[in-house]
Amino acid sequence: MTDSELKLWSKLRGNQLGYYFKRQTPIGHYIVDFVCRKEKLVVEVDGCQHYSVKGLEYDRRRDKFLGEQGFRVLRFTNSETLENTQGVLDEILENLKRMQEHTASSHDAKDNYLRESIRPTSSSE
Repeated sequence: MTDSELKLWSKLRGNQLGYYFKRQTPIGHYIVDFVCRKEKLVVEVDGCQHYSVKGLEYDRRRDKFLGEQGFRVLRFTNSETLENTQGVLDEILENLKRMQEHTASSHDAKDNYLRESIRPTSSSE
């Protein structure tokens, strides 16, 4: 792990943010830096190799695959992670909360649909 990954991991591990993260986790044939499986969030810390033409193309294919698996990918640079760790954590938390709210509202809509579709009809209708 790079210094920036270690610094971020020191803040993500042990459920410190209220969400369980794993590090260096395989998803398909890719290994992601950090993942919160429950909320389907991947966090990547990118070094300079990610900004070459080859690196950008690889990341595009990888992000597409992860998206097809239902994951959202957040990317941060090494320097951003080292110099603005709290800002990175705030953005991660904001995304997790938004994703959790979306999941809850999706479940509510599904529950409402199910209640409506199984509601007994009265015989006078």
